[in-house]
Amino acid sequence: MSQETQTGPSGGVSLRLAGLQLLAASFVVLFQELALIRWLPVQVRVVAYFPNLILISAFLGLGVGALRSHGRSLLWVWPPALIAVVSAAVLMSGIAFTDNGVGEHLWLLYFDLGPGAPVVDGVRLPLVVLFVLSAVSFVPLGQLIAQRLDVFRAQSSALWGYSIDLVGSLLGVIGFAVASFTRTFPAVWFALFGAVAAVLFVRGRRTGLAYAGFMVLLLVLVSGSERGQIYSPYYSLSVRQWHGDGEGIGVYTNGSFHQLAFGVAAADSLGRPRNDPLQKTRDGYHLPYRLLDRPLGKVLVLGAGTGNDVATLLDEGAAEIHAVEIDPIIQRIGRELHPDDPYSSPRVTVLNTDARSHLNDTDELYDLVVFGTLDSMTRLSALSNVRLDNFVYTREAIDAARSRLAPDGGLVMYFMVGGEEHIHRHLTAVLESAFGEPPLVAADDWMMFNYVYMTGPAFEDVSDAGPILTRVSGEDARAVGVGRMPTDDWPYLYLPGPGVSGFYLSLMAVFMALSVLAVLFASPDMRRAFGRSGGADWEMFLFGVAFLVIETKFITAMSLVWGATWVTSAVVFGSILAMILVGTVLMELKPMGFRTAAVGLVASLLVTFVVPTGALVGHPVPLRLALSVLLVGTPIFFAAACFALRFRTRESVGVAFGWNLLGAVAGGLLEFTSMAVGLRMLSLGAVAAYLVVFWLARRSGTMESRGATV
Repeated sequence: MSQETQTGPSGGVSLRLAGLQLLAASFVVLFQELALIRWLPVQVRVVAYFPNLILISAFLGLGVGALRSHGRSLLWVWPPALIAVVSAAVLMSGIAFTDNGVGEHLWLLYFDLGPGAPVVDGVRLPLVVLFVLSAVSFVPLGQLIAQRLDVFRAQSSALWGYSIDLVGSLLGVIGFAVASFTRTFPAVWFALFGAVAAVLFVRGRRTGLAYAGFMVLLLVLVSGSERGQIYSPYYSLSVRQWHGDGEGIGVYTNGSFHQLAFGVAAADSLGRPRNDPLQKTRDGYHLPYRLLDRPLGKVLVLGAGTGNDVATLLDEGAAEIHAVEIDPIIQRIGRELHPDDPYSSPRVTVLNTDARSHLNDTDELYDLVVFGTLDSMTRLSALSNVRLDNFVYTREAIDAARSRLAPDGGLVMYFMVGGEEHIHRHLTAVLESAFGEPPLVAADDWMMFNYVYMTGPAFEDVSDAGPILTRVSGEDARAVGVGRMPTDDWPYLYLPGPGVSGFYLSLMAVFMALSVLAVLFASPDMRRAFGRSGGADWEMFLFGVAFLVIETKFITAMSLVWGATWVTSAVVFGSILAMILVGTVLMELKPMGFRTAAVGLVASLLVTFVVPTGALVGHPVPLRLALSVLLVGTPIFFAAACFALRFRTRESVGVAFGWNLLGAVAGGLLEFTSMAVGLRMLSLGAVAAYLVVFWLARRSGTMESRGATV
């Protein structure tokens, strides 16, 4: 390692070198964070149930590093810490972690592990281990960034330091977006940010060789753990011949079974053995259309996947089919490998877009709208937070589908409910509420799905037909837990009802306790503050709570706009960084008064409460991105201004930052309360926290009318 990074926090570092290291470190932080957010759930499936786990751990690690900015350099810790988190994930990738407690049921499909894989009852251990190791890997980077910002404060301008930091972070977000959309593998991601990090380490032949050895080991670990055959913008994908007597192609996402492409046309059943295991599945696909007494005209398929629904409709004589599939690689697999070759038909138009976006964009009217088996079962659980398809099964989504139906049209929905009765009740309640009548429901085990829902004028005259086909009574359809159906505000189809389970509460307590211990260990000033009465800085704590509530709320809410994938995190992070950069520059050029910033903050948060996130869906990508940046970034801009104006009044910067960091961790964890109160209420929670801050500031007598530089 370089002499200057070993001997002191910032002494002897030129401004040019400090700027280069600050730019590189900021790039690495954001690129590494997004890479871990995408890569860790592929290795350890339970991480997918906690989409903000890595975000919170990164924030904690960076904050602890900043608290150690005046200590001896910890930069040497980064390589072994990154090796540790990667090694832990690789070691745990071969274990099937499950949880079958009374209040929670974890249903994860470990198809790629094989029958001999060890099974561990409980998911807390891997989550805690990865939380801690991930946080540690960000500590050295947080310390270096804080030290180089100190160089700019001493030798130039804090504005230039902050600007370089934010530009580096934005470049990290953009770099990872490019790497993902060009379908590169994880080894490329780690190689890219590792190459940039070389700026921080390599100062000669010896350090260069040592760093090269670290990179080789890192890339060997990442490459050796790879089980995916191809990476789409959303998934790690692999394709295998389906095991069994029936012919078909199994598609696996992140190692879990996703869908089966097989011959679904009725002609495919001719000449096959009577015990063909796929014949019943084939019959299930055809069931809704055999109930109709008229030919099919124009049909919309949402979640077309590899093409089973499209092939079925072609076989049933549909005149025109619009097939919507968000993942271009899954659609390509269907085009190249599906036995019925449905996508080559001139009657099929393929649309590579999100289901909700298409429903809002199109002005077409359809005879049928078919919801394919969008439920991939990859993350199906009573513990699920937000999934890619959650916002497809809300009341607003069904209303949008109904608005796209011709006067005599109908809706068909295939779904694998499993044994979770409340999921069935949620779906029937949403359908009855949207169409004003109970849906026709077919229930049986068709392997790929076990419920088929049919509603709309096209199915009004279809009568009950035996034990598997019934109309669900209105009373049953409304029996959904405590009476709340999935909406864009409460999109938790997989939860029995509003509430935060004991499982989540216990993990929230563990992560908060670990964060408190980390901050106390890193900051002697914080230890002294904890030890005396009145030592708590509630203003800084609430600033942290409110800011992370806003950030994590936007990540969840923006899943409606961009899909619940790493793309959402990239859009939210990019919006936040861009607006903080704008705010930094504006506050330098023309400082804002605290009251002005406070009014702007509360007003912009109330806008996020009043304006539904769904209003952003349906616009072209450039406009949707601009609106996302505006909706996310405006409250962030005013929040950053308010925080800066109050932070500068603190006598002990370390103590103030420590309390702010603990508040941020608490705020990130409080996002889980949206499962009880809904997403929009998080905005009001943030407003309440900020109002308390403003009251405390006024009571202290230190509220300033004019601002200073951020």
